[in-house]
Amino acid sequence: MAEAEGRDEEFSGTKEVEERHRINEANLDAWMKANVEGYKGPLSVLQFKGGQSNPTYQLNTPTTSYVLRRKPFGKLLPSAHAVDREFRVISALHKQGFPVARTYGLCSDDGVIGSMFYIMSMEKGRVFWDQTLPSVSREERWPIYVSEIETLAKLHSYDPEKIGLGDFGRSGNYFSRQVDRWTKQYRASETEKIEEVERLIEWLPKTVPAQERVSVVHGDYRLDNMIFAPNKPNVVAVLDWELSTLGDPLADFSYLLMQWVMSGTQRVGLSQSNLAELNIPTLEQAVEIYCKASGRTGIPDLNWYFAYNLFRLTGILQGIAGRIRDGTAASARAHESAARVKPLAIASWEFAVKAGAK
Repeated sequence: MAEAEGRDEEFSGTKEVEERHRINEANLDAWMKANVEGYKGPLSVLQFKGGQSNPTYQLNTPTTSYVLRRKPFGKLLPSAHAVDREFRVISALHKQGFPVARTYGLCSDDGVIGSMFYIMSMEKGRVFWDQTLPSVSREERWPIYVSEIETLAKLHSYDPEKIGLGDFGRSGNYFSRQVDRWTKQYRASETEKIEEVERLIEWLPKTVPAQERVSVVHGDYRLDNMIFAPNKPNVVAVLDWELSTLGDPLADFSYLLMQWVMSGTQRVGLSQSNLAELNIPTLEQAVEIYCKASGRTGIPDLNWYFAYNLFRLTGILQGIAGRIRDGTAASARAHESAARVKPLAIASWEFAVKAGAK
């Protein structure tokens, strides 16, 4: 348990800003004085340990703490690291009472700190990197998972048009667009030929399921992308909206379910765990909780969705491998992520075979 608890500690919290991620603090202070309501320095800056996509900083003043998210410096893939989209979706959802941070301002002028960034509130609470929740009591684990799943159902309940996000994504089948997007992203950062990826690129577009409805989708909804209240099993803020768009809510939910079927990742999953002993819902119980919260009568066979999600994750991690090649990866753990590309591709193809691929 001590090792697992250490995993939460290893990825949580802050550190001194790495030299390669330093920003012009004087410029930032001047911008915040002009653009953030109620801001008063002096300002001190730390960097969050977790995450490796958009560098994220904790900004401290004598009275208030803020969070800054920015694009990485250097050459980037097309459409990646869209912090302006993050800012927009968080702002819209906060107005609806959905658990997200409050946004304070977006800066599109690269001249301030070297890249586009936005400022949001610092939400305090607990982040769990280990899905088995060793740092909390057995009694608290079930309601933590219920809150996670019900919060996702709440996100999917909003009509995008009514909350000002009607044009936040393209029209047409979401899965078709996503398969095309991640195929292109994979090709743009490809470092080696992987046979399973080639098969998936051919098979997935031909077998895309019909889309029943459209909602805001988070795109990376998992336990360590949310903050839970310090003393309650409630989600107080969902984080990391970089991949959010309009799409099929089953994309989000099936992605969340991956933590029940994946193994061997740096974020400890549930596939090898005794869930009854831990007091954590099984995959089937998670489906029941989501269906009850969202009003669904059931969900289709999951094997295609699992193949798709692993293909998408393969594309994301291949992007990290490409950033290592280009010198813009934002984490020392990027090399570990890049090494997972081929195993994920193989696992994706195994689910594709279960779904009927030959």
